Amino acid sequence: MLNKAPKLKSTVKSKMRSNISVRPASEAMIELLTLMFVNSLAEEAKTKAFEEKSETIRAQHVKAVCKKVLKKARG
Repeated sequence: MLNKAPKLKSTVKSKMRSNISVRPASEAMIELLTLMFVNSLAEEAKTKAFEEKSETIRAQHVKAVCKKVLKKARG
């Protein structure tokens, strides 16, 4: 997972508006929050796959739990 962080960093930067300047500490916090969100989404999808007796996490498992994880992330 650590090998994917630079690509994630460039994705987050491309999604931001260009007129907003973000300090390095804030940038690191955004990265960590994004990684934590993706990790929790993967955990929930894994649980859903095991409930359906599937060995592989598929797109349908992620779609099934994404609403629940988004609600949890909002607080």
